[in-house]
Formats: sequence, structure tokens, C-alpha cells
Amino acid sequence: MGGSDSEGERSVHKEKEKEKKKLQALAPIAKPLAGKKLSKRTLKLVRKAAEHKCLKRGVKEVVKSIRRGNKGVCVIAGNITPIDVITHVPILCEEADIPYVYVSSKEDLANAGATKRPTCCVLVLTKPAKGELGEEEGQKLKAEYDQVASEVSELTANMF
Repeated sequence: MGGSDSEGERSVHKEKEKEKKKLQALAPIAKPLAGKKLSKRTLKLVRKAAEHKCLKRGVKEVVKSIRRGNKGVCVIAGNITPIDVITHVPILCEEADIPYVYVSSKEDLANAGATKRPTCCVLVLTKPAKGELGEEEGQKLKAEYDQVASEVSELTANMF
């Protein structure tokens, strides 16, 4: 019985170590960084957007989409090396009035975006590129999107 208790403590300790490593790998420009709660909510939104095909993955696709005038929420991984790969994305987002937020790891972002490869950034669109969503699904996604967008905007406003 005593062994299971120490195993539980060990797993908690390992989780804390993983979190520390994630935070140490963060780039210095990773601001505004989502907290635990917002990060979880943002990744949930990315997961839903991936299911409904309302997601642009990768720097190239995201930049192309922003330049074409598509609106959404940009989610950027904070542990990208070299950092030069993503330094222009926040500037593009600010110019286009698109809220953006950093999450701690590219692996978590990829898992949420339904890809096996780690992803630098994703753009969650309000509607799919092709076709239409069902009314109920569209409203659920829109409500979740609005909630995350407002929280990200709030976080950004508090930063400056």
C-alpha cells in the first residue's frame, strides 16, 4: 500500500518537472502566454476547429490566410527554435486585428490540431474553408470561439 502512495507522488513530481522544462524552453517573445485554464480552453477550441475543418496549420498557411483577409484566433507555440520562424506572425496578426496567444508547447498544439507533426502555429477560422457547418455545430463553435477570443483580447489588453 505504501508503494502506491510514493508512485503517485513520483508521477506528480514528474508532471511538475515536465511543466518546468516546458517553461524553460519558452521563447522570450512568447507574450501574451496563455495560463493553464486559457491554454486548456484554447487547445479545446483548436481540437473542435480541426474536427470541423476550420483550421489552418503551419506558418505558411497561417500567413497566407491572414494576408487574404481571413479572420480568426491565432494560436502560436512558445517553444519554437529557431524563433525567427514565427517572429513575423504576431505583427501580421496585429495589423489585421486578429487576436493571438502563445501556448507552452508545439506538441500540445499539434495533438489538439489532429496532426502527428509538431505545429508552430494555427489559425482558428470562424467558418470552414469549404462547405458549411450545421446550424447547431456552427453556433457551438462560434460561442467557444467568441469566449476564447474575448479572453485572449483581455489578456493582451492587460499586457500593454
